[in-house]
Amino acid sequence: MGQQQLLLIVLGVIIVGIAIVVGINIATTSAQSSNRDAVISDLNTIGNYAQQHYRKPTSMGGGSNTFTGWTIPPAIDTTGNGTYTTTVAAQTVTLVGLGNEIGNDGSAKVKATATITPTKITTTINN
Repeated sequence: MGQQQLLLIVLGVIIVGIAIVVGINIATTSAQSSNRDAVISDLNTIGNYAQQHYRKPTSMGGGSNTFTGWTIPPAIDTTGNGTYTTTVAAQTVTLVGLGNEIGNDGSAKVKATATITPTKITTTINN
């Protein structure tokens, strides 16, 4: 083989290698973003359960205008998207969702926090 052919083969291998690395990076970023979105969706769903508890009268198993006594339903405290923990106060609930994918910093899992009040759910992304 001539030098020109060897050079083209080496150049082709380098281009294919770069394409593979870029593809892996795109797939990883997509998995992170998808898991983050799913965790936020779960936090909103769980937050809606907390708001339902707040609005229900005590006679129907609710909180009668307080979050006190509410817990995450056991069927949804762990999902395919992550695990969820809660801190309950009388007028607010703080939910923390820990996803299954490694987050942006490369060392910790995807994490989002939702603060639930009687009228709104505010979500922040931690990683």
